[in-house]
Amino acid sequence: MWTSGRMSNAKNLFGLGVSLYFWGLMDLTTTVLSGSARPLPEGQEDNLSDKLHQRMKRSWVWNQFFVLEEYTGTDPLYVGKLHSDMDRGDGSIKYILSGEGAGIVFTIDDTTGDIHAIQRLDREERSQYTLRAQALDRRTGRPMEPESEFIIKIQDINDNEPKFLDGPYVASVPEMSPVGTSVIQVTATDADDPTYGNSARVVYSILQGQPYFSVDSRTGLIRTALMNMDREAKEYYEVIIQAKDMGGQLGGLAGTTTVNITLSDVNDNPPRFPQKHYQMSVLESAPISSTVGRVVAKDLDEGINAEMKYSLVDGDGLDVFDINTDPNYQVGIITVRKPLSFESKKSYTLKVEGANPHLEMRFLNLGPFRDTTTVHISVEDVDEPPVFEPSIYFVEVPEDVEIGTTIQIISAKDPDVTNNSIRYSIDRSSDPGRFFYVDITSGALMTARPLDREDISWHNITVLAMELNNPSQVGSVSVTVKVLDVNDNAPEFARFYEAFVCENAKAGQLIQTVSAIDRDDPQEGQHFYYSLAPEAANNPNFTLRDNQDNTAWILTRRSGFRQHEQNTFYLPILISDNGRPVLSSTGTLTVHVCSCDEEGMVMSCNAEAYVLPVSLSRGALIAILACIFVLLVLVLLILSMRRQRKQPYIIDEEENIHENIVRYDDEGGGEEDTEAFDIAAMWNPREAQLVVKNRQDMLPEIESLSRYVPQACIMDNNVHNYVLAKLYEADMDLWAPPFDSLQTYMFEGNGSVAESLSSLQSVTTDSDQSYDYLTDWGPRFKKLAEMYGATDSSGALW
Repeated sequence: MWTSGRMSNAKNLFGLGVSLYFWGLMDLTTTVLSGSARPLPEGQEDNLSDKLHQRMKRSWVWNQFFVLEEYTGTDPLYVGKLHSDMDRGDGSIKYILSGEGAGIVFTIDDTTGDIHAIQRLDREERSQYTLRAQALDRRTGRPMEPESEFIIKIQDINDNEPKFLDGPYVASVPEMSPVGTSVIQVTATDADDPTYGNSARVVYSILQGQPYFSVDSRTGLIRTALMNMDREAKEYYEVIIQAKDMGGQLGGLAGTTTVNITLSDVNDNPPRFPQKHYQMSVLESAPISSTVGRVVAKDLDEGINAEMKYSLVDGDGLDVFDINTDPNYQVGIITVRKPLSFESKKSYTLKVEGANPHLEMRFLNLGPFRDTTTVHISVEDVDEPPVFEPSIYFVEVPEDVEIGTTIQIISAKDPDVTNNSIRYSIDRSSDPGRFFYVDITSGALMTARPLDREDISWHNITVLAMELNNPSQVGSVSVTVKVLDVNDNAPEFARFYEAFVCENAKAGQLIQTVSAIDRDDPQEGQHFYYSLAPEAANNPNFTLRDNQDNTAWILTRRSGFRQHEQNTFYLPILISDNGRPVLSSTGTLTVHVCSCDEEGMVMSCNAEAYVLPVSLSRGALIAILACIFVLLVLVLLILSMRRQRKQPYIIDEEENIHENIVRYDDEGGGEEDTEAFDIAAMWNPREAQLVVKNRQDMLPEIESLSRYVPQACIMDNNVHNYVLAKLYEADMDLWAPPFDSLQTYMFEGNGSVAESLSSLQSVTTDSDQSYDYLTDWGPRFKKLAEMYGATDSSGALW
């Protein structure tokens, strides 16, 4: 049988299915310990021999081998010995080792069966090896024993220190926490065998971090050890924890880790304003919601505990200013709530409160968690644009109002203390048709053109007010003009009416229903009255019936219409409205006589056409077309000549005015010239209407406009009304040249460096005159300088 050296105890004996047998023979078997045999007691050898003969024994007997790790000797480490009962010591048995680490970690002497470890063993890398042993006949190679497995276990030594696999650690604990508050638990791992001795028994201790924190020696739980730890005093702590094996005894191995502990914030500090008084200023022109200034209350806490809410709690500007909290910077922003006026109030005083919205009940005794400060705001004066009173105008005016009638007085004033004078004007973009005019000084809004409700019923114009001393200050106001309706449009047919009457129609038969429209819009509604025109009042063919619902029927008065006698009738119809004054118009109804079937369906309304007996030849047709072409050419020529005769004197923009000589044969007589234009007409239009002096050398195409000026304007001697009426008629006549004012002056060029360019009082001698001074007059006189300036021999202009 097999025996093994360094047998541990009887518990480790086992075999291939016959373990119980060796348990029964435990005391009878020879045991080899460390290579030496121990003989059995006397008297038991024979009994053993008998028992072996009585029952077949197992050939292999082996056990577990144990070897210490981390062997540092130079010789191979002896592990144990395998021996077979068939081995007589003559070398005929050959031992073979196979399995995990065979030949690499472990070797066997094939003659003696000694097993050695030839490499350094580490239990933490591998705790056991499973090997197989076999005994062969050296000569034949035949197995002498069946192959069987055995285990070599590596015994542990304390060669690994504890390690914190999750370190370093980061933890936080609220400030002001009670003593014993848990912070974090640290864990160290020892790679040694925990079942063998105290190599893996770890004890924790704190090396750095006292007296603020403590650690449980068995569990590694870190707790607070000092009360009232204040984050604002110290926020970060570095704690070093040691883990030592061997139960902390001398000679044990140790490992350390770092725990970074942060004190988290709690709301234990009330806010405080660093300033008890703030001085701010704001322009009176500051718009609504504009920023006036900022206030800030300091809070030593952070995060949600440092959030602030600002409010206005007292002062004389609670309805004029507002305060909002900036959530990013926790500052109070004071803004304008209502328009400011330096002239009304020059300063305001506000009491601002800043408070923490998030409080902790256990720290209320450290409060109050609010503070107040005083803010003085001064309103600065600015040059403001004129202000209209009221701020919007609504005017109703009838559409037949006369030109120059004042429809509204627009009033504006300078809100500043200086109270500058105001000048009024109309924003022409709001009145492109130039229907209105405003007096520059009084603000009187007048009509400048006729109004037509049916064309434009609403006018939205903008009136501007400008300070006389500061034209940059301009105010504006919206004026809405509603044009009221006046009965100035006669009713007319809604469409072109064309009726048909059958030849077999009977008297009183309805042939057409007519209706009318009116562009006016009277308040009481529209009502039309229909009747035959006076010239057709006794029409023998047709009659009219007014239905009193703004429609009328056209009926036949007789029968027996004949298409070949008269195939078309024209019936004039008079349409009147209910306005004041009553307006009417005449519309014509065209009635065709048609041939119809028995059921009254129209068959034909055309009279029989007459066929020309002869047809035109090609030559005659060409002659007619040629005559028509000649007539067209003559008409176009006549129209062109008449148009050229009335064409205004307009200088072509592309024409070079410097290269043309224009002669003026008409020179005015200055103030003695009374034929050009009578200025008295501007001041007394009534006299101008009676006595009109016309120029003898031309006939003006614009007639005097004084007769069109309303009588009320003439009586009031209102020059504006007269000019507006005159301007309107001139604008309507596109072909009239400006003959109303033609003046000739003897002195020209006042204010220019060239002084007068008139030929009067100029040098009349034939002597040469120097024109070198033309070069000093700038680019405007460059052309004259080139024409009259002196040149040297090289051609350069001096």
